[in-house]
Amino acid sequence: MIAVASLQEPGLPDALWLDLFNPSPEEVNLVEKHLGINIPTRDEMAEIELSDRLYHEDGAEFMTITAVANVESEDPAKTPVTFIIKNQALVTVRHADPKPFPIYAAKAQRSSTPSCASGEQVMLGLVEAIIDRMADGLERIGDEVDAISREVFRNKSSSASKKTRNLQSLIEQIGRKGDLLTKMQESLVSIGRLAAYHSAIESSSRALDPNGRKLPKEARQRIKLIQRDATSLGDHAVFLSSKINFLLDATLGLINLEQNQIIKIFSVAAVVFLPPTLVASIYGMNFDFMPELQWLLGYPWALALMVLSAVLPYLYFKRRGWL
Repeated sequence: MIAVASLQEPGLPDALWLDLFNPSPEEVNLVEKHLGINIPTRDEMAEIELSDRLYHEDGAEFMTITAVANVESEDPAKTPVTFIIKNQALVTVRHADPKPFPIYAAKAQRSSTPSCASGEQVMLGLVEAIIDRMADGLERIGDEVDAISREVFRNKSSSASKKTRNLQSLIEQIGRKGDLLTKMQESLVSIGRLAAYHSAIESSSRALDPNGRKLPKEARQRIKLIQRDATSLGDHAVFLSSKINFLLDATLGLINLEQNQIIKIFSVAAVVFLPPTLVASIYGMNFDFMPELQWLLGYPWALALMVLSAVLPYLYFKRRGWL
């Protein structure tokens, strides 16, 4: 458990942001008793129902998003992250370590700017850091997809087997990019829902609160910006997904063309050598009366006939453009 910043003085009771990273049962009980809330378990955080991810309980907001950890690695993983806001405190519960969290935690601990004046602002800062990370990831994926596209459509390998191996390797790369894009799309959708839910909760609370509590203008603008960024990045992710699907179909089509070309070569070779085989079979029969067996030019005649019967089909195929 990490306690970041403080509303009044250091220590858990006045901590502004409590980051529960792989918390022990003792740490969970300590926070629950202090704030009077029930922190969701790891299984509860993994639920996909909207009512299990976004809800209001014990005077606190519970909001769970799907984050993506290890974006740059070959094995990115999606992980649920829960934000709990009660009064001025923020509690984050997570069982993985997406990069925006340690980066923002280091920034918050050495900064005294108003952007870290409340738990709500810390949450918005974390979500913005996650979105920035998503934007960088989508930009990198776009560049890599463009490189794959050039490799697919400008493959100049002369060896059919080498070209097929290259295309198979590209399919693996396309599959990894598609898997990462799917996870990022899911994360962006969950972030958009969090922003919409938090904004709606603040509006309803203001309507019910006799003191007319109002979400600060800066926070409202940040929430709208988060929603807009999540939507625009989601649209860009959909575009990249469609491009990846196109590249996958094109790559599979090229592999099929290569295989069909190989099969066509074997088929043509079989047809070309069929007439010579027929001639050789005829003159290889052991009949007593075969005039050509006693003919002085019988052997050259048979050889010439076999060559001619192979050349004629080849020239015909060449003229029709089948070779």
